[in-house]
Amino acid sequence: MQLNIRNEKPQDYRRVEELAREAFWNLYFPGCHEHFVIHKMRDHADFIKDLSFVIEADGEIVGGIFYTHSKIVAEDQTEYQTISFGPVFISPDYHRQGLGRKLITHSIQAAEEKGYRAILTLGFPHHYEPYGFLGGKKYNISMPDGKFYKGLFVLPLYEGALEDLSGYVVFSNALEVDEEEVDKFDQSFPPKEKKVQESQREFEKAASMLDE
Repeated sequence: MQLNIRNEKPQDYRRVEELAREAFWNLYFPGCHEHFVIHKMRDHADFIKDLSFVIEADGEIVGGIFYTHSKIVAEDQTEYQTISFGPVFISPDYHRQGLGRKLITHSIQAAEEKGYRAILTLGFPHHYEPYGFLGGKKYNISMPDGKFYKGLFVLPLYEGALEDLSGYVVFSNALEVDEEEVDKFDQSFPPKEKKVQESQREFEKAASMLDE
């Protein structure tokens, strides 16, 4: 299998959205939003085009990763610019073959080269700790409600990047969508059944766990 990682191009958009829909459908809740989030974020001011990549297997797109600007707001309201990734996905047909690791590692290296301070993201520990991410509490970085959740992960991109810095993270509102907008957009795709499944309960539990 020949792999290639490159920046997303306009002609890739629909295929990427189709793959994202397949990858996330019923994973975190019945249906999914991620294909519309990707569609919407490309025109948002926080979108980082240079850090948005697709991965190809034998010439076919099988996954993607997308970055937006985020920030850490300190107690004195000083803002420190950071970046965040998500959605990130691999086609279900290519799971457990190391493609996600290659894609994430490639994007982290690109972000380092561009001099960004740190990457902040949300997810499960086993997904991101292998790349050097640690829980936000380790860096005294919380969610906006001031609480430290186990699902918030931080990766400094250079030595001392987060030294003597603390505060709460603010993610881009490019990630926020309206349910009616999603439903309308989803009508342009083949119908899929929305279901409740175990992965949704696991996600809900993980998202609410505090790092105490």
